[in-house]
Amino acid sequence: MVSISPAVAAWFRENGRDLPWRRPGFTAWGTLVSEIMLQQTPVARVVPRLEQWLDRWPTPRDLAASPASEAVRAWERLGYPRRALALHAAAVAITERHHGVVPEDVPSLLALPGIGDYTARAVAVFAYGHRHPVVDTNVRRVLARAVEGLAEPWAPKASRDLPLMESQLPDDLEEARVTNAGVMELGALVCTARSPKCDVCPLVDRCAWVLAGRPAHTGPRLRTQARFEGSDRQVRGLILAELRASDVPVTAAEIATVWPDDVQRARALAGLLRDGLATGSPDEGYRLPD
Repeated sequence: MVSISPAVAAWFRENGRDLPWRRPGFTAWGTLVSEIMLQQTPVARVVPRLEQWLDRWPTPRDLAASPASEAVRAWERLGYPRRALALHAAAVAITERHHGVVPEDVPSLLALPGIGDYTARAVAVFAYGHRHPVVDTNVRRVLARAVEGLAEPWAPKASRDLPLMESQLPDDLEEARVTNAGVMELGALVCTARSPKCDVCPLVDRCAWVLAGRPAHTGPRLRTQARFEGSDRQVRGLILAELRASDVPVTAAEIATVWPDDVQRARALAGLLRDGLATGSPDEGYRLPD
């Protein structure tokens, strides 16, 4: 198997976007925050929020010293606000277990609250320069096409994903880091899901899918994200917006004004309470968690 690394690394050095987490001197804490913010959220929405977040909480100790409610409030409209609670819990754990320093080995990172395999590997690689395969949706798409000759990637499966990406990494630590970032960037900008730009792809002359004549996908379709408009996610967001905007408990009557469907609104509120994103009761009102 011919590695895609040299071509991808050369392309990335010329075409990679100038993003805060790629700049020299960016901290491991900043890398951790950025990776959690980037989960299911576009880069353009993350960059300004990340900069505001790190200005306010430049270290894990700073965030750990603030109430969890402030983390949820500062998250604003990034979506999936449970990530804010997870990040706050991780900051507390880093402060208590690691003297305020983000750990660099994958097992210690995985032991932090809310940190999964992808984020742990991303921090170890991009913040500390260790050699690990880092696989997200974009990476799986590039590997599926360029290496496996498939039109679309398979469902996430670590036992398949990680060895395949590992096989593409050079031994040199810096080149391995650049390859990880480059494959991810190639999937985000060129080897996209719906309209791949094969004419400008650095792998076009060695891509197994292109060489096979770009065969159509014949396997099962991966599940796509549910529509946001009218969803419980939207109602949860509307309720959270009310809680963020108030310094006193929000009454049940006030919450009733955010969405007309009583059943859906009650379900969304119950989910927020269950997830720890809100506290309270109909009698005492509702607020963000302490």
